[in-house]
Formats: sequence, C-alpha cells, structure tokens
Amino acid sequence: NDIEYIRSYYYNMDEIIRFSSSLGKYVGYTELGVKNAERLNKDPSVLAAMKATKETYCKNHVDNA
Repeated sequence: NDIEYIRSYYYNMDEIIRFSSSLGKYVGYTELGVKNAERLNKDPSVLAAMKATKETYCKNHVDNA
C-alpha cells in the first residue's frame, strides 16, 4: 500500500499530464493536459489499465527487492 505508480508526460521539458495511482486518475498541469485528463478520466478502461500497471509492474519489482 506504500507504493505509488506515477506516469508523467512532458512536452518541451514541462509536465503536461500525470497519472497518479494514489489518486486513481489523471491530473493535467497545462491547458492541454487538463483537457486530456478530463477525457482520459471519463474512460473506465483507461483508468483500469493504468491501475493494473501498478499491480503488474510495481508489485513485482518491490517483491523482488
């Protein structure tokens, strides 16, 4: 439960959008990022895939540490 999966997207060295597993959704940091976060957060399959990534990627690597 102490693991957080973060996937950030950057353009010109500025973070525009981020998925945070602790929030369970995307957060936008620019106008474009906010619009995309709203769109992505409305799609349950996208959110489920990102949440599954935490389970498959992070949990497997932490258990091996």
